[in-house]
Amino acid sequence: MKPTTRHWAAPEAVSGPRFIWRSTPWGTHPVTVTLSPGQDADISHGSELLTDHRPVKVLADKGYDSDAFVKAIEEEGAEAVIPPKKNRKNPRDYDKDVYKERNKVERTVGLLKQCRRAATRYEKTARNFLGIVLFAAINLWLK
Repeated sequence: MKPTTRHWAAPEAVSGPRFIWRSTPWGTHPVTVTLSPGQDADISHGSELLTDHRPVKVLADKGYDSDAFVKAIEEEGAEAVIPPKKNRKNPRDYDKDVYKERNKVERTVGLLKQCRRAATRYEKTARNFLGIVLFAAINLWLK
């Protein structure tokens, strides 16, 4: 039996970097890493992360619940699996069973944070910090 590969994007913030994750039967791994200022909101960088990818489903937390972002996801032909914020007047439906898969991304972020230099941001320049984050991500792929 050939293992299936499911693609989805789950933007996450870890001290500034934003990630696109790919889930396979062998685990969840980062495939795209970009840096942004730590004070920026996650949603402001969500659509730029999706430009080079064709996910089937996009999983994200409530911080990404905006009509414009969901519309951008649907224009890419993907399904938005984002729980609605509590203050939404017309809450959207989302697949709660698929959303439960997001815990794999959260656990992988925890594995990335085991690299102390990436978690505590010892590097002073963005270039060096991105290098450390990429190094930690490569280590996840090699495990």
